[in-house]
Amino acid sequence: MTIAVIGEVLVDLVWPTGTDRLTPHAGGSPANVALGLHRLGRPVTLATCWGDDPPGTLISAHLAATGVPVRRLRSASGRSTVALAYVDAANGSATYDFLPAWDPTDIPLDPDVTLLHTGSLATVLAPGAEQVLAACRQLHGRPGRGVAVDLNVRPAALPDRTAYRAAVTRLARTADVVKASDEDLTWLYPDLTPHAAARTLLDLGPRLVVVTQGPDGATAITADHHITVPAPTVNVVDTIGAGDAFQAALLDSLLTRDGVHIPTTPDALRAALRRCAVAGALACSRAGAQPPTAHEIDSVLAQA
Repeated sequence: MTIAVIGEVLVDLVWPTGTDRLTPHAGGSPANVALGLHRLGRPVTLATCWGDDPPGTLISAHLAATGVPVRRLRSASGRSTVALAYVDAANGSATYDFLPAWDPTDIPLDPDVTLLHTGSLATVLAPGAEQVLAACRQLHGRPGRGVAVDLNVRPAALPDRTAYRAAVTRLARTADVVKASDEDLTWLYPDLTPHAAARTLLDLGPRLVVVTQGPDGATAITADHHITVPAPTVNVVDTIGAGDAFQAALLDSLLTRDGVHIPTTPDALRAALRRCAVAGALACSRAGAQPPTAHEIDSVLAQA
């Protein structure tokens, strides 16, 4: 039973507002999710590509240090993606701009993959997005298998809202689980509330849609249930990687001995959401993308 994470790895140039300091950190949402799963003890492989350029040197060292097994896909351009992350000194929130390069020439999927996760830039940037979609279609609908998507919307990478929404629609039709933030959904569906937008996504075929709401917690929506849990209170250093830590914990909750299982009862949904919310909160208490271990999550839950 293995997890495949497909998507970009990049270098964040972190720029705290009001300063003249830029600090490079290797990361990227899919890579952060893979690291989170690895720290939770799950067998995971990250399928990604990067270039033999200065950012790529930092990426290579970072991935080697994480211990996450990596399948390096061949890049058509040989370039690495660079993101500029503006961090608000007041609340730790980040906004992004990108120099993207997501152009894998092929994305093979191992036959023993039980759960596939993808999201963020890799699902909307051509030419790689079409190959990601093909990989999701290959696994979707197979008994005991599952596809999970974290939209992680980045308008700076694809400012055309209509095109972005079309890409999300195609992707949601291949997914069992979709996660998005309330900000993601507000941008994608400006005429709907985030929860109404989540229902729109649910109607496309996923069995579970999860909405993260920052300090207001998180909500799980299925055909039968609508469950919300509060966010733990922490001292926020920055929010980089918080959603990815949440997603890693969500994926962890889906895996059973028999394969992928979507929680169906209110108690099971609530328990999974609480664990995810703690994972995201712990990530907020640290600089950069540093997802927690299972022991750290369990310790917080035990104290609660």
